[in-house]
Amino acid sequence: MFSERLKKLKPYKTETTPAKVRLSSNELPYDLPEDLKVKIAERLKKVNLSLYPDPEAGELREAIGEFWGIDPKNIVLGNGSDELIYYLSIIVGEFSEGVYIPVPTFPMYEIGSRVFGRPVYTVPLGKNFDIDLPESLKVISSEKVSLAFFSYPNNPTGNLFSREAIEKIRNQGVVVVVDEAYYSYSGETFLEDSLKRSDTVVLRTLSKIGLAGLRVGVLIATEEVVREINKVRLPFNVTLPSQVIACTVLREGKEFIASCVEKVIRERERLFKELSGFEGLEVFPSRANFVLIRSKEIDLYRELLKEGILVRDMSHLPLLEGCVRVTVGKPEENDMFLEALSKVLKCHA
Repeated sequence: MFSERLKKLKPYKTETTPAKVRLSSNELPYDLPEDLKVKIAERLKKVNLSLYPDPEAGELREAIGEFWGIDPKNIVLGNGSDELIYYLSIIVGEFSEGVYIPVPTFPMYEIGSRVFGRPVYTVPLGKNFDIDLPESLKVISSEKVSLAFFSYPNNPTGNLFSREAIEKIRNQGVVVVVDEAYYSYSGETFLEDSLKRSDTVVLRTLSKIGLAGLRVGVLIATEEVVREINKVRLPFNVTLPSQVIACTVLREGKEFIASCVEKVIRERERLFKELSGFEGLEVFPSRANFVLIRSKEIDLYRELLKEGILVRDMSHLPLLEGCVRVTVGKPEENDMFLEALSKVLKCHA
């Protein structure tokens, strides 16, 4: 009854465990200000929900273009970046051709490839969680690989991969997808390449800058790539409320977003410094809105949850034994996390 290609496929798991402090999903910890919510409510009152949304999401593409300095003609929107990952797995190459993914990384790259029966070639990261270029080139040269996904900065390790390594992989005739979900926190981008080269696509999202509930993913590419994506894009894939709310926030909440991002970056650096002072803990530098930490002796996920702090367990992933990923929260949330962590470490000293 069911397809053979799905038998070994595992669904993406989200973290829904109740907790006093939730630092597990890499969301922005700050809610929209009340005056902005009032403006949103006023505009939503005028929305006729009996009608379909703009299938091209033209006004929202314009607002996103203004926000990031991109021509709307180079933008395709999706119901989250996950939908766009599916589309890229459809349009690039043939289903018989492979997809290269350095691991550990965001699981949806592999899921989005295997759904269509594409061969997936995963290569473990090397030193400092960077791309193992020799092994990657070996795999790409021996297998027919047409597509590669890179999380930049990488989720869950938090580091930026070597730009040179990505470019060398691209030079093998591989279309590279650079997922810049955490661009606001790193400031590093392949945007210029994506606007000039059809073998480079950039993904971004509104989820990490305060609008995770809207599910708006952003693909940035040449007009040629955009045209091919639109051939397979589902109609009306971005809801009318999402379009209205996102336009309002991007145009009238720009300063709010910038302020929140700045706070998160400050707190990220504070967390890294504080965590580095704990004995028995390995802390990894991050350019995203989370920090990866490792304890070889303690199950940090379970022990922190006992203290009411929910983080993301990463210990099941390759190279990440004993690791948890901690979203950067508000200062008071981070203080509660640090206090709980100190208690846990002392109890197991």
